[in-house]
Amino acid sequence: MKSLIEKAFFLKRVRLFSELDLESLLAIAEKLHEDDYDAGEKVFTPGHVANRLYLIEKGVVQLCDERMKPLCELSAGEYFGDESLFNEQPRKYGALCKEDALFLTLSRSHLLSIISECPSIAVSLLQIYSQHLSCRHRGPASPL
Repeated sequence: MKSLIEKAFFLKRVRLFSELDLESLLAIAEKLHEDDYDAGEKVFTPGHVANRLYLIEKGVVQLCDERMKPLCELSAGEYFGDESLFNEQPRKYGALCKEDALFLTLSRSHLLSIISECPSIAVSLLQIYSQHLSCRHRGPASPL
């Protein structure tokens, strides 16, 4: 189990959180949950209820379309499932672990809790998210 400060330092290396101050990072780190997955294990499938952001601490994850056809691969320091922070729609894609993986996850309800305690985090996250959204390429047929 990672310490709070280790989680905060990890968050600082993730593009979505890289510009937040230490106090904000610690508030978010406090709400993160660690999840282990084995190689070949599905994280979720298309149509699955979306309520969690996945930050890859270790491993490689393949994002797939509705037919589970590969779209792209993500590795340590990258994230997926971010759309679940902003809507409650079922996922339009799947995620499969290509190797053993460790994720730090943030649920939508925890994010809302953080925002209610410190609204400035919402503004910061939205600014960072909107700046980097166009940089995230997930393949030409990506439903994301």
